[in-house]
Amino acid sequence: MEEKKTVFFQHFLFQFLGVVEHPNLVKLVGYCAVNGEREIQRLLAFPTLSWETRLRIMLGAAEGLAYLHEGLEVQVIYRDFKASNVLLDENFNPKLSDFGLAREGPMAGHTHVSTAVVGTYGYAAPDYIETGHLTDKSDVWSFGVVLYEILTGRRSLERGRAKPEQKLLNWVKLFPVDGKKFGSIMDPRLENRFSIGAARDIAKLANSCLSRSHKDRPKMSCVVDRLKQIIQAPIEVYDEDLESPEVSDTEPENKSNQSNVSESWKRRMAHLAKLGEHVEGASGRRLMMLQRAKVP
Repeated sequence: MEEKKTVFFQHFLFQFLGVVEHPNLVKLVGYCAVNGEREIQRLLAFPTLSWETRLRIMLGAAEGLAYLHEGLEVQVIYRDFKASNVLLDENFNPKLSDFGLAREGPMAGHTHVSTAVVGTYGYAAPDYIETGHLTDKSDVWSFGVVLYEILTGRRSLERGRAKPEQKLLNWVKLFPVDGKKFGSIMDPRLENRFSIGAARDIAKLANSCLSRSHKDRPKMSCVVDRLKQIIQAPIEVYDEDLESPEVSDTEPENKSNQSNVSESWKRRMAHLAKLGEHVEGASGRRLMMLQRAKVP
């Protein structure tokens, strides 16, 4: 009986997704199924992406999930949200794909859907694994995992790393969000070109999505709102390599050293200007004030 209900809903879902329109969902043209198995798999490996692009991916993916959960007449639980199911178009706009494991949410008066546990190891919520009780908060947990993947540039499970680093969620716990070493988790390919304040806030948001109790996790619409706030907040750049050099009162600083500091400052201001294209209101005005400041 459960299998028949699943097949019926999948057929309904595929027909439904063929007409639904959302900028962060792949429009389904057709599908192929053999003996109930999904024949087509889509895979995306995130390349080296700028900080601005990563923020756009986070927000777009969150909006896609929020639409499935709260924007349709029938709630749809994705059930297999992971980085490899987020496709990027030519402008790096994210689109959710591969709805083969999606399920209809609980009926009115019910708190969950009881179903066989499926999904991808490293992304499935622990409460869903333990009980088989599926809710929209199962997707929220998976989204928290992907947030950390985007911050760190690592997969949720990488067996080729040293044992303490193989499981992403265990590894990031070694670097508390408010600790001095938090920046150590950030993807080195960003080359420190990111907002450390925004990164901390995103990690805190990820932690709330990864709350052990599903009742403590935010709804995806709340996640969307929080991401927008983070993106629009005043910029605090990661300045680990920009500490002001100590200059003696009696010995003038070497001219070449001053030139290096000046060039480094100019490069950082150029990066802030690029980030400012995505920032509105007060943060934009603050950026303009920084750019008018006298360069050392």
